[in-house]
Amino acid sequence: MCGIVGYLGNGIAQESLIDGLKRLEYRGYDSAGVAFHEGNKFSMARETGRVKNLAEVVQKKSSSSSLGIAHTRWATHGAVTVSNTHPHTSHDGKFVLVHNGVIENFSPLKKFLKGKGIQFTSETDSEVLCNLIAFHYSELPESKERFVDAVRLALPQCRGAYGIAVLCLDKPDVLIGARRGSPLVVGLGDDANFIASDASAFVGRAKEAVFLNDGELAILSGRDFRITTLEGQDAQAVSHPVDQIAEEVELGDFDSYMEKEIFEQPTALKNTLRGRFGDDGTTSKLGGLEGHEDELRDLDRIIFVACGTARHACMVGEYLIERLARVPVEVEHASEFRYRNSPNAGKSLVIAVSQSGETLDTLEAVREAKTKGLLTLGITNVVGSSLARETDGGVYQRVGPEIGVASTKAFSSQACLCAMLGLALGRMRDLSPMDGQAVVEALNGLPDLVAHVLQQGEQIRELAVKYSKAEHLLFLGRQSLYPVALEGALKLKEISYAHAEGYPAAELKHGPIALINPECPCIFIVEGTELSAKTIANMQEVKARKGPVLAIAPEGIDIPDEAVDDIFRLPVAHEVVRPILANLPLQLFAYHFARLRGLDVDKPRNLAKSVTVE
Repeated sequence: MCGIVGYLGNGIAQESLIDGLKRLEYRGYDSAGVAFHEGNKFSMARETGRVKNLAEVVQKKSSSSSLGIAHTRWATHGAVTVSNTHPHTSHDGKFVLVHNGVIENFSPLKKFLKGKGIQFTSETDSEVLCNLIAFHYSELPESKERFVDAVRLALPQCRGAYGIAVLCLDKPDVLIGARRGSPLVVGLGDDANFIASDASAFVGRAKEAVFLNDGELAILSGRDFRITTLEGQDAQAVSHPVDQIAEEVELGDFDSYMEKEIFEQPTALKNTLRGRFGDDGTTSKLGGLEGHEDELRDLDRIIFVACGTARHACMVGEYLIERLARVPVEVEHASEFRYRNSPNAGKSLVIAVSQSGETLDTLEAVREAKTKGLLTLGITNVVGSSLARETDGGVYQRVGPEIGVASTKAFSSQACLCAMLGLALGRMRDLSPMDGQAVVEALNGLPDLVAHVLQQGEQIRELAVKYSKAEHLLFLGRQSLYPVALEGALKLKEISYAHAEGYPAAELKHGPIALINPECPCIFIVEGTELSAKTIANMQEVKARKGPVLAIAPEGIDIPDEAVDDIFRLPVAHEVVRPILANLPLQLFAYHFARLRGLDVDKPRNLAKSVTVE
């Protein structure tokens, strides 16, 4: 959840650290802090609130240090106060540490350290870890590896998740990072090396990225670095090019990252689709499936595991894969899958979906699946992420960095890849070449249709103006548009704080209709199939009870005036792309709805982009 970044190089650390924090702020923005190694002391600055508050203070102090660490916080243990803000200093002033994660057994560790006479100044679990390293350091004899050894002794005592960066006053040219459960990546540049929660922190400053595995330490010393295990064994350092250009993580002419990423979707989907269709134009070609064709052809069941928006994309995939490949599909909350004793029936495939590839619940679900001997595939956006490394195969989304906390382009890409997976599986089974060709043509035409819908953004803004006073909204759809209703409601909740719920349209009469009144708008997503008449009947039931109705409907679907207050029209499209198109106006609706309320859509309260704790 939190964002950490460390710098060791030939230049001045201050600018790189503050810039890195700004790029990581989507991971948490309760408070921020920075610490510099100044020869015989550490200098620190910590502020509650956004990184900009910290930047103003740091600019006035102006450090020339070439070694430092920084942190932007999403609060877990302890309130949002300066004393609970990272970096944390050890009781003897020898160590400073930043931490992303949760130390579950911090209380007994804190009791142990207090018994050694160590005093604490915060409520955080992170200060406990910093002092634990300091304690072991004080117990070790002087040696070249004393700092490293103290970290190696402390971390196995901790239960839970951590990604850390730590400095020692006695080592003015050493920066140590370590991970278990929380992401950490080393950035290698010409003039400096970095440790960070993700590579966006050093885009434009580093050329190569090395992703740490659980149980590994990164030891940066001068211009050298090495990766070891906690046991002290050398670990393989596999580097990946930092191919994100700086412009991709900058706002440009947009007011927010959410707006930018909504309007990036035509290009993002072109990148998702590029080079992924067979030469005969009837099937998809997904490199991550190669070598598993026999297993995929004989599947009895597919289980999706995901959280939040990614789970809604998987629910779209459930409908599409069952339609195209006729394979039973289940969609599980990743957070619940690992705790269920579900039967390991038949030949099952587990597909894990996570934009960041670091969502802890999803990773733990994958690990649980692997203990049961199940084949696992991943869909993720981040090259080298934990999900990419831990699954048996997978597919990259290729949509570029998604910085807005409320996911937009990632959903479209994930739903698109689910359709492509359904197409590949269908063609392995009994989907006809003609039907396969129709799906390929629909997917190839998707980016242009997305661009067409987004060009009508002003109409959506006007609708948001009309309904922006509502505090309760219902979103309703059928079949593959039911998860779109769930996603529309989630987006609105995430960034506007209005209460919204998504339901299958037919469930209206089974309870939710009791909520209908003139102050509760209902947003219906109409299918454009033979089921449209049933959904329109549901709309009339709402109108009969004086509820406002907004319809998202394909062109050509006749909706009686008495059944609806407002209609936003979508282009007629194949069923595999319909959910993606229908979701676009809901993204824009939520965006404008929140902006009209004066809210920061990129930093919604209490939320962070990447959930790396349980």
